[in-house]
Amino acid sequence: MRLLNSGPADLAVHSPERAVTQLYEAHAPDLVRLALVMVGDRATAEDVVQDSFLGLYRRWERLKDTGKALTYLRSSVLNNCRSVLRRRSRRLLGAQEPPAASAESRVLDREQGKEILDALRRLPHRQRETLVLRFVLDLSEEETAQIMRVSRVTVRTNTSRGRTALERMLGEAR
Repeated sequence: MRLLNSGPADLAVHSPERAVTQLYEAHAPDLVRLALVMVGDRATAEDVVQDSFLGLYRRWERLKDTGKALTYLRSSVLNNCRSVLRRRSRRLLGAQEPPAASAESRVLDREQGKEILDALRRLPHRQRETLVLRFVLDLSEEETAQIMRVSRVTVRTNTSRGRTALERMLGEAR
């Protein structure tokens, strides 16, 4: 049984092991893609997602609403990505060379896809997170606002500014 077809009540009756396993089976690939866009390499993205699932498992009994476990996971993945990026930026301070090309850049065959990912990475973190949640994971404004812990107006503003900046960067690249 996949969790996508389960409601919040179904999660509440499962053991933490079964509930988290079902969430993992249903949503891990999407969460890895989210983390991959944020951090730029697959191994780190997978580690971020694993850490988020481990955190959910440890806190399962303390969740007030197990139906919101996926929202918790998405928030956790974003927070863990932010931590990774902060650690990287501290290490890169004073570095002479830019970081190596990311894993997904090497995987993408199309030049346009590479240009879009490069432009996306140059956006401010909040705009990038908003665009990834809205258009890569196809979440609603409300879901995005909950995950990012901001208002829907902030999501709309970040979306608008991020899209405008991407269009400008991609226009300059051509």
